[in-house]
Amino acid sequence: MALSDYDRLFQTIAELVMHHSPSGAETQINQLLLTRFAALGVEVWQDQADNVIAKIPGRDSSRAIAITAHKDEIGAIVKTVGAEGRVEVRRLGGSFPWVYGEGVVDLLGDNETISGILSFGSRHVSHESPQKIQQEDQPVRWEDAWIETKCTDEELEAAGIRPGTRMVVGKHRKYPVRLKDYIASYTLDNKASVAILLALAESLNQAAVDTYLVASAKEEVGAIGALYFSQHQRLQALIALEICPLAPEYPIESGVAPVILSQDGYAIYDETLNGQLRQAAKQQNIPVQLAILSGFGSDASIAMKFGHVARAACLAFPTQNTHGFEIASLGAIANCIQILHSFCDDFK
Repeated sequence: MALSDYDRLFQTIAELVMHHSPSGAETQINQLLLTRFAALGVEVWQDQADNVIAKIPGRDSSRAIAITAHKDEIGAIVKTVGAEGRVEVRRLGGSFPWVYGEGVVDLLGDNETISGILSFGSRHVSHESPQKIQQEDQPVRWEDAWIETKCTDEELEAAGIRPGTRMVVGKHRKYPVRLKDYIASYTLDNKASVAILLALAESLNQAAVDTYLVASAKEEVGAIGALYFSQHQRLQALIALEICPLAPEYPIESGVAPVILSQDGYAIYDETLNGQLRQAAKQQNIPVQLAILSGFGSDASIAMKFGHVARAACLAFPTQNTHGFEIASLGAIANCIQILHSFCDDFK
């Protein structure tokens, strides 16, 4: 892929990242995706589970496959709106306060977004202050943190900040950074995969079979969107796009080679589908890596575990700092596009 194509891919991912989409409050990204898919001239709609779905017609319309990329991001959910503008939150998906650090977060109120500071308390303290233990013995927990808004109770109520309001990292901290041929940002999981769906919608005029590109909802809290879609749409196969964590326990290297999973914490993936993905990569002269993961699940493995699909696979790109300030190769993301284009065109 040419450098200019990397630039374009970076800009697409950046646009997606800057649209907040905490699980269950995904309106910002929904509006963008409906517009972007429609501009590409593909059929697109939003279902009752909040999935955004684009359809690529197949030469054989009697069969169908789906490729999912979840559009929701991790964050936190308001538990208590306290006095003096302090808001307490709890985990939404696999988020940890020490990963975000003290800094700006956005509270997505019903009527207005309020920015506040995720706070852990002062450092210049002795054992008499409860946060001293966080400096020496244990990481900060959501129960130890709060959001300082400096708003009155009336201002928070008028903005629609309440128990259940979603919290995400502030937008000005989110914009991606380019590290040569790498992209670094919060929420690459899974905004980079949604960018792959958009690229496929642009390049695939027709596929071997009807192909649904599903920007799935609420994946981080149980693959709810994918389960709904796969329950209502008969599929010959489901492919999930994902990140693959880089860690010493996994034989995965950073770089341009995507990863095909054989197993994760929910299911064993289909060997025939994996073979087809490897063959598609070989046709494009793209190297791939193979792995099994433990503390991991995808739309595909969860849907297969619950019997919604008979065959599933997961194609991923290696990522550092997963569920944090993530770093991934633009080349690996681009190679996922090429592999899936060939896979969809030749699906048997």
